[in-house]
Amino acid sequence: MEYSPPPLFKQGPSALARLLFFVVLALALLISDARFKTLEIVRGVLGAGLYPLQRAALVPRDVFMGAADLAMTSATLRGDNEKLRTRNLQLSQQANTAAELSAENAHLRALLQLSQRATTQSLPAEIQYDTRDPFTQKVVINRGAQQGIQNGSPVVNEDGVIGQVTRVFPLQAEVTLLTDKDQAVPVQIVRTGLRSVIYGTPKGDTLDLRFVPISADVQTGDELVTSGLDGIYPPGLPVAKVVRVDKQADTAFARVICLPIAPVRGARQLLVLHYVTDVPPRPAEEPELSAKDAKAKKSAKAADSKAAADKSAKPAEKPAADNNTTPRPAANAPGQAGKTAPADQKPAASKKPAAAEKAKPQATPGAKP
Repeated sequence: MEYSPPPLFKQGPSALARLLFFVVLALALLISDARFKTLEIVRGVLGAGLYPLQRAALVPRDVFMGAADLAMTSATLRGDNEKLRTRNLQLSQQANTAAELSAENAHLRALLQLSQRATTQSLPAEIQYDTRDPFTQKVVINRGAQQGIQNGSPVVNEDGVIGQVTRVFPLQAEVTLLTDKDQAVPVQIVRTGLRSVIYGTPKGDTLDLRFVPISADVQTGDELVTSGLDGIYPPGLPVAKVVRVDKQADTAFARVICLPIAPVRGARQLLVLHYVTDVPPRPAEEPELSAKDAKAKKSAKAADSKAAADKSAKPAEKPAADNNTTPRPAANAPGQAGKTAPADQKPAASKKPAAAEKAKPQATPGAKP
């Protein structure tokens, strides 16, 4: 005999129907919230109502963290304080030395009448996010054209060079990092002064110092700084350090692997430099001439050269004609003194009357007998 509950407890549909109803309702709410954000308001109200409960649940954690902070010993604090005091003393000594060297440099430049070094202006910036291209090493900073950022400006931090500004927007700018495969920086070795160019690598973790001859003095541990010959990077900024030198007999250049000194991927706050140089501008190039103009100019040059050649040849012919006609009156026989000179000799005689007068007295004594 089947058991059935009394009519008082028989309420609503069956359990299976209720399960199907709630499953369909849950799916409908999930789809509507994912597509149309229909439950944002409900979620916000529930979050505001449950916030006191969340804070109450986090009280034990906050108490434990506070106790751990208080457990820090005074010895650790004294050690950190001593390190900071020593570091501060070293920096103050370096600052005093730099001030003395700067004053001496200015005095020597004034004595030798050399131009002052270019000035460098800086603007602080902060990295906002990385670019989406996985094949490049680029970041976006929160400074743009409205703040004075210019395309090509170098970007540094307290350790050294980070990269270079490659694109400028009104409120943002794109910085290509030093380790990007398309980035190149002119550098020199501090120990020897050898100049070269350092490039990024496709992996983005090392740097490649190119165009270094095998005979060059490059050692592991050498520090590379910017040379400043390109007029973009100020001279003397730390760039990289040599970690490996491979020299092979079958190649003309050595393979030099370097690591950047500054944390290229770990930097957050940066400085964008504006390097102002006193290099004079390049002379304006002449506009390219069309084929017709070039042909006319070439023919005019040829005519001028031909006329100059003819003009230089005429004075050489005149003395030759004078030499042929001048001695003729002196070479006449005594009986021919009264004869008239040929017509072609008259211009020569008229051109040089002194020669004719000199030849006439020589012919007169021969005519008397």
